[in-house]
Parts: sequence; C-alpha cells; structure tokens
Amino acid sequence: MAGLNVSIAFFFSIVALCEVTRRLSKRIFPPKLYSCFASELMLVEIGPWVGGFGPDVSFTLLFLLFLVHGASFDGASANPAVSLQEFLALNSPFVVTVSKLLVQFMGMIAADALTKLYWSRELTDFHMIQNIMVQDCSSSLRTSVSHGIFVEATCSFFFNVAILRFRSSSPMYRAPFVALTVTALAYTAAPFTGAFFNPALAFAVTFSCSGNSLPEYMQVYWLGPTAGMLVALFVYRGNIPRLFQTNLLYSQKNKYRIPKGKAIPLSGAEQRQPKAQKATSCSGPSDRTE
Repeated sequence: MAGLNVSIAFFFSIVALCEVTRRLSKRIFPPKLYSCFASELMLVEIGPWVGGFGPDVSFTLLFLLFLVHGASFDGASANPAVSLQEFLALNSPFVVTVSKLLVQFMGMIAADALTKLYWSRELTDFHMIQNIMVQDCSSSLRTSVSHGIFVEATCSFFFNVAILRFRSSSPMYRAPFVALTVTALAYTAAPFTGAFFNPALAFAVTFSCSGNSLPEYMQVYWLGPTAGMLVALFVYRGNIPRLFQTNLLYSQKNKYRIPKGKAIPLSGAEQRQPKAQKATSCSGPSDRTE
C-alpha cells in the first residue's frame, strides 16, 4: 500500500509540474511555438511506472492517467501517429508536424530518463526490483512480428477513430471516452505487444531492450500504428485529404433540402394577366391614353 501511495504521489507531482510549466510556456512563447513545441514537450508519458500492483490497480491508474491527459492536454497529442493524422487531414502544415514529431520523441526520452531516476531512489521494494531489471530489460513483444504488427495496427485504428470522432466534442465527454478506449485496448493487447500504439513511447521504453532486432521493433511499433492510423482516417472520412480528395466510401449529399410547396391555383384575371403583359412587350408601349 505504501508503494502505491508513493506512485500516486509521483504521478500527481508530474502532472502538477507539467501543468505549471505549460502555463508558464504559454505566457513566454509565441502561440505557434507553444503549440508545436512546449505543449508537446510537457505532455509526456512516463512508461510503466505503475507496474507491480496487479492489473486492476494498473489499469485503473492508466484510466486516470489518460483522463487527466484528456482534460489538460491543451491541444497536444504526445503521439506521433496522431500528429501524422492531423497532417494528412490538412489540419497541420509540414513544418509544424515535423517539429511536433521531434519534440514528442524528446519528451518521451526525457520522461523515460525521469522515470529511471525516480526508480533509482528505491523508495519502495518494487522500485528496487525495477531498477535492477531496467539494466537488462526484455522485449515487450511476446508474439510473432506479423501478429504484433496486426495488434498494434488494430489498437491504433480504434484509438484514432475515437480521436477523430470526439475531436470537436467537449472535454467533459471526450476525455472519459478516450481514456476508456485506451484502457480497454491496453487490457486486451498488453499480453502481446505491451499495447503502446504510440511510436515515441515504444521507442523510449522497449527499443533498447533485448529479444528483438531494431527492424522488428520498427515494423511492430512504428509501421503498425501508422498503418492503423491511415485505415482509421480513410474509414472515418472516406479519403485521405493530403493524398487524394475524392471520397471513395461516402456519397456527398446536399445538407440543405429545398421544400417542395404545393401549386396555388390562380384566378381567371391572374391567368389572363401574363398574356396581356406578353402582348405589350411584343408590340411595344401603347399610345392610348386614358
């Protein structure tokens, strides 16, 4: 119980630190620099720091992590696959997207270093064990490469569909739904690949571990989430705007319907009036005076 309290205290301390730094950065940096650099750098994932407490506690804390993530992310994604999705949907220019990708990897590496420093303090027995294991970590990929690609792509697909569906929704609805989606995906896929579906997080946590080669890691944790994101964007929109504009899945119907009114019968005088007007227009102005 003491170890859990220490981990929860560490979690809220990191959240508070990120929030204070983000607010200061928002005042110091220009809006564009803040949106593509500071906000992404501060929104970091700190890896499996809640492990060792059983799946019920771990997944509960994971849900809380993404709930806080969704409520305080301020437009940042901390996920390269989501940033690529925004670029392909014409919501982000090329230079901004590249800047976000670089900063996201920097943030993940910094978060991994901070987590290892936290473990090195050995505040609990679990931290002492984790500090020993981190020196010779094993791969999170516990299945074949092809199956791992499928698992990560599937997780990325559902995650990106949730992001697209609730992008414009209020954080009150978006945050819990996305957090629940991530938790369900992690519960299902963690035994196979660790359920990262985040290229930067996987790079920081598992790429340095033994058990698989670098090309295998890249196929599973980079190619898989990217493929899942592409399929999600295509299924949700029917096209990929950066690559092609034609909607291949959904027909474009007019949103505005013109009501069809009933014809109003005209009186005899009104029916004869157009003929008189036509005769006048053809014969020219009348010379008769009253």
